[in-house]
Amino acid sequence: MIEEVFADAKDRMTKAVESAKESFATVRTGRANPALLQNLMVDYYGTPTPLPQLASVANQDARSLIITPYDKGAMKAIEQAIRDMHNLGANPTNDGNVVRVTLPELTEERRKEFVKIVKTRAEDARVAVRNVRRSAKDDLDALKSEVGEDDVARAEKELEVLTKQFTDQVDDAFKRKEAELLEV
Repeated sequence: MIEEVFADAKDRMTKAVESAKESFATVRTGRANPALLQNLMVDYYGTPTPLPQLASVANQDARSLIITPYDKGAMKAIEQAIRDMHNLGANPTNDGNVVRVTLPELTEERRKEFVKIVKTRAEDARVAVRNVRRSAKDDLDALKSEVGEDDVARAEKELEVLTKQFTDQVDDAFKRKEAELLEV
């Protein structure tokens, strides 16, 4: 029973850390990365559709992305969605076949703004991990009458170690992203 609570908590904490890493990938660094547009929603004939379902995204060079729509009719909608992205600051162009997005150089001030965004997302991930811990602790408390207080106390200490392990993973991912953002 305690093992099931641990397995569930570990699985949910892993998902919280992975979600944070995916979220970090969508924050722009000095280099162009197709992950920047991973969560972009495009108004495709009145329906919000994720960009990866409408087009392929590839790097052209360090500061440019090429978006090749599967349906040429979606080109204008894709361009508009990219223009509307506030954190990108790019002005897309199209040649009738592909949409080119050239990312502007990041200023020191903009880099610091991005660090703040990533820091907020890291804190959200830590809170998610702690919420999983609280939920698992409640589940363990409910088991006290069945398995005994000593086993539950031991399990709670192990849960704290597990929580620290996952919050450290979030911190490490944040530090890597921060270094990447501040790299000139």
